[in-house]
Amino acid sequence: MFQTFEVSSSPDTGPARVKALRGEMKARQLDGFLVPRADKYQGEYVASCDERLAWLTGFTGSAGFCAVLSDIAGVFIDGRYRVQVRDQIAGVFTPVHWPETSLADWLKEQLPDGGVVGFDPWLHTVTQIRDLKTALDPAGITLEPVDNLVDAIWDDRPAPPRNPVRIQPDELAGESHESKRTRLAAALDQDTRAFIALPDSICWLLNIRGTDIPRNPVVQSYAILNDAGQVAVFSDATFDDAALSHLSADVTVHGVADLGDYISTLDGTLQVAPTSTPNAVLSIIDAPQLAVTAVDGVDPCILPKARKNTVEIAGSREAHLRDGAAMVRFLAWLEDEAPKGQLTEIDVVKSLEGFRRDTNALQDISFETISGAGPNGAIVHYRVNEDTNRAVDVGELLLVDSGGQYLDGTTDITRTIAVGETGDEEKSCYTRVLQGMIAISRVRFPKGVRGRDLDALARYPLWLAGQDYDHGTGHGVGSYLSVHEGPQGLSRRADTVLETGMILSNEPGYYREGAFGIRIENLITVREAAPVTGGDARDMLDFETLTFVPLDRTLVDVTQLTDDERAWIDQYHSDTLRKIGPRVDGRALEWLTAACAPL
Repeated sequence: MFQTFEVSSSPDTGPARVKALRGEMKARQLDGFLVPRADKYQGEYVASCDERLAWLTGFTGSAGFCAVLSDIAGVFIDGRYRVQVRDQIAGVFTPVHWPETSLADWLKEQLPDGGVVGFDPWLHTVTQIRDLKTALDPAGITLEPVDNLVDAIWDDRPAPPRNPVRIQPDELAGESHESKRTRLAAALDQDTRAFIALPDSICWLLNIRGTDIPRNPVVQSYAILNDAGQVAVFSDATFDDAALSHLSADVTVHGVADLGDYISTLDGTLQVAPTSTPNAVLSIIDAPQLAVTAVDGVDPCILPKARKNTVEIAGSREAHLRDGAAMVRFLAWLEDEAPKGQLTEIDVVKSLEGFRRDTNALQDISFETISGAGPNGAIVHYRVNEDTNRAVDVGELLLVDSGGQYLDGTTDITRTIAVGETGDEEKSCYTRVLQGMIAISRVRFPKGVRGRDLDALARYPLWLAGQDYDHGTGHGVGSYLSVHEGPQGLSRRADTVLETGMILSNEPGYYREGAFGIRIENLITVREAAPVTGGDARDMLDFETLTFVPLDRTLVDVTQLTDDERAWIDQYHSDTLRKIGPRVDGRALEWLTAACAPL
C-alpha cells in the first residue's frame, strides 16, 4: 500500500515553531541552535521521532540541516535539494547553498561579535564538532552542548521504535557472527575495545536485522567489541529468546541508557570512529574519573561490510533478477497504460510496489519510490504525496527511481521512460546520460583506484555539452541492509579505494528545472578483471553489472553513440532477455523481447 513516512509539517507551521524554538533559546541564553537531519545513531534515514528538521522547517530531504539564530534561520542544502527546498519551507527560513557556504563561515557572518550556539551532542559526530569548534574559536563563537530544544517544543513527538530483532541466517550472510567477531577482534591491539556507532555495522557484525527505520532493516543500537571478540550491544529493540540464543554468551544486550555506566567500568583503550561517533559518547569517555582512554580509530566493520563475500554477491545477483522481472512486468504495464493519459505519479508508485510484492519475497521497498513526471523529474530526490501528485502526461519523460529489500539482497534501479513521443533535446540529453553510465560499466582500472578517480568518466559526455548533475555518480549499497552504504562511492568526494566485492550504484543524470529529469541507474560490483591481450602484469579491476532491465530504446539517439557504446547496449539487452525472459511470460515477455531488440 502506498504510504509516506512524514511528520506533520508544512510551510504554514514553520513560523510558529521557529518562534517557540527561539523562546527556548532565549531561556537558555543561546544565540543559536543547530538542527541536523540526523539521529543519535548517525544514520541517513531516521525514525519518525527523529524527524526534527522536517518537523521544524517542512524540508523532507535526506541531507541538510538548519541553524536557527535570533533573527535568521538558515536551511543548508546541497545541489540535490535546491529546487525541492523552495517548495517546502516558509519565508521565515533562508536557503543556504552548502557546501559552497560552510556553516562556520555563515555563523561568523551572522554572529560577527561572537555568540553562543547550542547543539545536541548526540546528533553531531566528534569530527563535526571538532571541525566546527576549530573554525569558530578565532571568531569568539562558543559551541555549547544542551538538551535538544526541538524536543522541548514538539508536543506530539512520536515514541522511539522498540521493534523485534530478526536473525539473518548464515546461509544468506555467508559468514557466522562468531567468525566475524573473531576476525575483527584479531585486528585490535591488546586491551583495546572498539566503539561501533552505526546500526548497519552492528547488524552486519551480529547477523541480525530489524525494522526500527522505515525501508532500512536495521536495529538501532551501539556496540563495543573487545580484543577477545566479545560484544556488548546497547539497544532498546526487542531481543526475544531466539535472538538471544543466536547471539550466544559472548554477546550481551543492554539498554541504551546503560551505555554510560558500562563505559565507566572499562579500562585500557576505547577506539572511536570520529566521523560516526556522537560527540556525547566522547564526552562520556573523557570524564576525568574514568580509567578508559579514547583514541581515534575507524569503525572495524566498515570495510569488511563493504567487501561482500561470495554468498552475498550471489544473493545480490538473484535479488536483482527477481527484482528485474518485477520491473519488466511494471514497464510492460506502463507502456500499455500511460498513453491513455489516466495515470498519476502515485498510480505509478502503487503499481510498481504491487509488482514487487507479487514476488512473495519482498520484505520492504528500499526507499520511498521516486516517481517524477515532467518537471517533477527535475527534483532529484522528489517524493510524491497527495499534494504534489501530478498526471503522467503524454509527450513527457517519467523518471522512476526505486528498489526492493529482499532477504538475499538490496536493489536500487532508475529508469527514465518516454511517455509517447518526446523531443530531440530530451533524446540528446538522455543519450549523454546513457553514455556516462556505459563508461562506468565498461571501465577497467588498476587496483588502488578510488571512486573519485572514476567519477569524471560518467560526466564527460555531459561536460562536452556544457551540462552536469549535482549529485554523486554512485553510492555504496548494503546486503539486505541500507540502500546507501559507505564508505565506497563514485563521486568527487569518494576517497575509499575500490575493492572486490563492493556494490555500488552507477547513476549519472541530467535535470532541467521546470521541464524534465533524466537518470539511468544500474547496480554494479567490483571484481577482478580478466587479462587482456597485450596488457602488462598490472592487477586490474572492473565492474560486473547486477541490474538487468531494458533501457528506453526510443530515447536513444543512435547517431551520438560510438560503435563500442552501441555494441554495449545491444549486449546488455541480449543478456537481459536471456536472464529475465525465463522469469516472465505473456504480455511482459512480449514487451521484454521487443525492448531488448538490437538498436
